[in-house]
Amino acid sequence: MVFIPSMRLPLRSTAIGFLIIAMVIGIPGRSSVRAQSPETKSFAPPGKEVPSLGNNHIGGPSDPHMPYNSIPPTSGPHFPYIAKWGVSKTPIADELQVHNLEDGGVMIQYNCQNCDVLVAQLEKFAVKYNRVIVAPYPKMKTPIALTAWGRIDTMDQADEDRIDRFIKAYMGIDHHVRE
Repeated sequence: MVFIPSMRLPLRSTAIGFLIIAMVIGIPGRSSVRAQSPETKSFAPPGKEVPSLGNNHIGGPSDPHMPYNSIPPTSGPHFPYIAKWGVSKTPIADELQVHNLEDGGVMIQYNCQNCDVLVAQLEKFAVKYNRVIVAPYPKMKTPIALTAWGRIDTMDQADEDRIDRFIKAYMGIDHHVRE
């Protein structure tokens, strides 16, 4: 048996070599377009960051604690139990809602008079997502506030896409301190 070198071997080796080089340096046009795409170039997490006040538990409503650094609150001292997920027709105590945020929840709160249409629009999010609470919050200055652990977004009117982005970005993230 006589061995005759095949012309395929050099072509195959060359193709493999080019493939390796392309993987190492990137395929022109593909990776550079992704790096400069509007989605990655201008991505910013929804809402504004609020410095954490920690997550200490307090026993009850009469226990003194430091003041919150946002209205509504986004972190800080809270009760050792949570509010029921869904829709609340009454305001939820700050110390209670903070624990819901710590457990990966999102609060959608409103402050308006005769705004049944807006409230109905916001309540749809409590049905759509399992870790959301929609409730009135008379202490805030804007009609709508979204809060998650360490994040807040306020708005004058409901922007459903913006609310969806906020919920999807933060819902389900646990913030308990692990020791």
